[in-house]
Amino acid sequence: MPRNPADLHVWSLPLRTRFRGLTVRDGLLVHGAAGWGEFSPFWDYDVAESVAWWRAAREAADEGWPEPVRTRIPVNVTVPAVDAETAHRIVRESGGCRTAKVKVAEPGQSLADEIARLEAVRDALGPDGAIRVDANAAWDVDTALARLVALDRAAGGLEYAEQPVPGVDDLAALRRRTHVPIAADESIRRSDDPLAVARAHAADIVVLKVQPLGGVRACLELAERIGLPVVVSSALESSVGLAAGVALAAALPELPYACGLATAQLFQGDLVSDPFRPVDGALDVRRPDPDPDLLDAAHASDELTARWVARLAAVEARA
Repeated sequence: MPRNPADLHVWSLPLRTRFRGLTVRDGLLVHGAAGWGEFSPFWDYDVAESVAWWRAAREAADEGWPEPVRTRIPVNVTVPAVDAETAHRIVRESGGCRTAKVKVAEPGQSLADEIARLEAVRDALGPDGAIRVDANAAWDVDTALARLVALDRAAGGLEYAEQPVPGVDDLAALRRRTHVPIAADESIRRSDDPLAVARAHAADIVVLKVQPLGGVRACLELAERIGLPVVVSSALESSVGLAAGVALAAALPELPYACGLATAQLFQGDLVSDPFRPVDGALDVRRPDPDPDLLDAAHASDELTARWVARLAAVEARA
């Protein structure tokens, strides 16, 4: 059944730094009996792929989430593909995060740029912090092997490399040839067969994102079936959407790694008055509601609102 338009709010927020090719993030909030949900698939997701994002939003709005088993979630600071000085500052201002996820493989940047970024992050974290890199499937196997040797050295040891190559077969081949642990992201969230990663022994860790995988309960079931350690990450949501990731991290039986849920720091503003910001490197498990004034301030243009409403209608028809 189509939603009441009064329960839908389309928002648009600028980012502090270009991230994933974006300078502005937008999405749609939906209100239901259980609270607020967020529907914010990136625009390169078609209708079929966006259905899972809508299932996650409906779960949040209409059902709520499982009970938590922990009250605090350790998180990493996300360092975009910025210069070394900016990377150092981002880590130092991260709210005590002891783990950093550093974006690499940015078009137009060199290995020297990446090395400088990682060295700056290591300096900011100190010798005991953990550093992971994320290449968003940009490399082939041979390039990944060469890059990981250099980046591992620059970081003083990498915790893991997230989706360095596309495809399960390439991940498995790379994992056999490097000592750096491998995490699978796109090979889980954009795959028709997310269990293939485990069958192929292609990863040491899996990255789960609530919206692309259809909700908290769907992620919990998938985590159990995959049987590998889980890192919960955001899909660059507002704090309303981040609450779903926090709920998943809070409900997992085990949480051995810091989660990628501190991405509210990438936004210039937010939709809630108390956004998810780390304190001593962790987030409290809670569910913030949108602030009416902030929601009004972030209200999208009429053109963008119409695009989101039409997109939702197409997804609802497919769901």
